[in-house]
Amino acid sequence: MSTATLSHTETITAPGARRRRPHLPGQKPFGPLRVAAFVVLALLAIGWLLPFLWAIATAFKTETDAASGDPSWIGATGPTVDAFAAILSQGNVYTWAFNSLWTSAAVTLITLAISALAAYAFSRLDFTGRKWLFVVVIASIIVPPQVLIIPLFYQMLTFNMIDTYWGLILPQVVVPAMVFILKKFFDAIPIELEDAARVDGASRFRIFWSIVLPLSRPILASVAIFVFIGAWNNFLWPFLVINDTTLMTLPVGLQTVISAYGVQYAQVMAQAVLAALPLIIVFIIFQKQIVKGVATSGFGGQ
Repeated sequence: MSTATLSHTETITAPGARRRRPHLPGQKPFGPLRVAAFVVLALLAIGWLLPFLWAIATAFKTETDAASGDPSWIGATGPTVDAFAAILSQGNVYTWAFNSLWTSAAVTLITLAISALAAYAFSRLDFTGRKWLFVVVIASIIVPPQVLIIPLFYQMLTFNMIDTYWGLILPQVVVPAMVFILKKFFDAIPIELEDAARVDGASRFRIFWSIVLPLSRPILASVAIFVFIGAWNNFLWPFLVINDTTLMTLPVGLQTVISAYGVQYAQVMAQAVLAALPLIIVFIIFQKQIVKGVATSGFGGQ
């Protein structure tokens, strides 16, 4: 025998014997159902990936091949980078990319500050109406953002913030879902840590800054990534509030690429690929934080 059983959980493996991977309690062996599930998930992933691959393939075509309606992945004249060269030769692309980068960063920083302070107040402070106010925050999560477009537009118009960076940034910084996520995480932090700091004379803000925030770095990173991606991809609000081409973000600027000959499909797809490239890089770098954020926020069914 290659192994001798010590108990229901412990085994001794003889030298040279092949170790078997133990199954967790309640975990079924890798069977036909798991294989079928992986196959279905793989097909769904491929179906989701196909439009992006088609965009990449179209971006490497000539405008003639892209507009011909030929369903082939490679154009008749072969792959070319003319669409990318035409895009990068336009000065507006760099301006739009800069606008998207810095406005998304500003939205992320302000949203983190507001959401963290509000979540800490709901988690630790006892004030009149806290329960009902938090109910309002939860209820506002299900309100479609499109419902608030007209009131926000008139508000920005009253404050003379149309065609300004602040008019683009400020309406995006209040995100009730992020308040809920951070509040749930703060609730799990042991209150004894704060009590010990309070005994040493630390103020409420000092406790928040020196104890709560350092312990919350994983969830703060996840929230920052979610907010940044949402701000980068936001199209409707920048489209309504910005008319100056020098203030446009990439998603809005992409819609202006129309020449006298109509839509340049290869160039539009090339710009879409360039616009998505930063988000792909962000996801590759921070994919662990993104997965952890989904798992700990409750969005993953936990």
